[in-house]
Amino acid sequence: MARITLLCLGVIVMLASPLVGAIPGPGGIFVFAAGLILVLRNSLLARRLFVRAKHRWPKLGHVAEHALQRRSFKRRRARDRKSAR
Repeated sequence: MARITLLCLGVIVMLASPLVGAIPGPGGIFVFAAGLILVLRNSLLARRLFVRAKHRWPKLGHVAEHALQRRSFKRRRARDRKSAR
């Protein structure tokens, strides 16, 4: 029940981001990111779509993962740095 509530809250926050975006400053971006984090943590379908989008547009996927500070991104980044040495 809590997972569904957090998922719905994430969708509502994402839908509210254009309203917050009308206020001067970059507030809408942060509100959208917060909603996206809630959705990705609580929906398997959203995670699958996110992974598919990352594979299709790798540069944007890299930026999104860096912004979301995902653990998998940190592991891959550390592994890539280690292998580059």
